[in-house]
Order: sequence, then C-alpha cells, then structure tokens
Amino acid sequence: MPNILCFSRNRCTAVEQMDEQTMRSSCYLQDPLREISVEIRVKLPDLEITGADGKVVRSVGEEKIEVGDSLQKVIGIRIGPGLRKILGGVMGKSAIHKHLTFMVEECCNAVILAFTKEVLLFAPKDKWGEKKYFENRVKTNPRLYNSCAALAPDSPLMEGIERPWE
Repeated sequence: MPNILCFSRNRCTAVEQMDEQTMRSSCYLQDPLREISVEIRVKLPDLEITGADGKVVRSVGEEKIEVGDSLQKVIGIRIGPGLRKILGGVMGKSAIHKHLTFMVEECCNAVILAFTKEVLLFAPKDKWGEKKYFENRVKTNPRLYNSCAALAPDSPLMEGIERPWE
C-alpha cells in the first residue's frame, strides 16, 4: 500500500468596521504545521495601521518569537502602493516572520477590498464607463493606484491613465 501524504490549509480573512474612523481586519491560518492569527486596526481615511496583535498557537520546526513585539513594527505603516516592500523591510526574515508578514498583507488587502466592494456597486456596468469611473477614483485618491490587482499598473482598468503623482 503506498504512503499518501495529506496537507490541507485553512485561511480566513475578515474585515469589520468598528466605527467611522476605525476598521479591524483579521487573518487566521491553520494547517498541520501551524496555527496563527493576526489582527490589525486601521485608521480612516488615510489607511494607517494603528494597532496590531497576533498569536501563534502552534508552530512546528520554527523558532519561538514574541508575536506581539514583531507585529508592533507595522504600526504607522499606511496601506497603499509599496506595502509588500515596506512590510518585508520591517518584519524579520525567518520562516515565522514571513508567515506573519503574509498575514498582515492579507489583512491589508482585505481592507482595500472592503472599499472596492462598495465602489463596485456604484461603478457603471459598461466597459468604457467602468474604466473612466476608476480612472477618476484613482486621480482623486492616488493611494488607490497599485493597491490591488484591479488598480495595478498593468491592469486593463489602468491602461492609458495619466499619472501626475509619479
């Protein structure tokens, strides 16, 4: 009888509007090797991370770190273009730090998507109108540019857009 290896991973990311000026985003990861949770708080409208916490319940083969201390390094970072590079620079390079960095990034992406969902409800349904709508959104708030796949430089929505902020 052959040996069969089985690996499954569950990840859940959620966003909650706490009040008019605060959002909370959390990411939970569980697989046979680890169980980790991360939560960030974000100040609106500038999308600045004002708080971060987390917990490593289980982590096989990785060093033990003080998760709360590691996550405090992301406080003050703004969600927007260059976020991945910034997070990579402030967080550690070990395997567990890379997991935490990924989870913080997931929390940030969820915050962006929470806004995108509401915006999509009001976007025109025809291609030209949709493109013009998002072009205007990015021009009025340049921090949206390159903040998600839909608003990335090589996205069809951003094709041909003028970028006076660059």
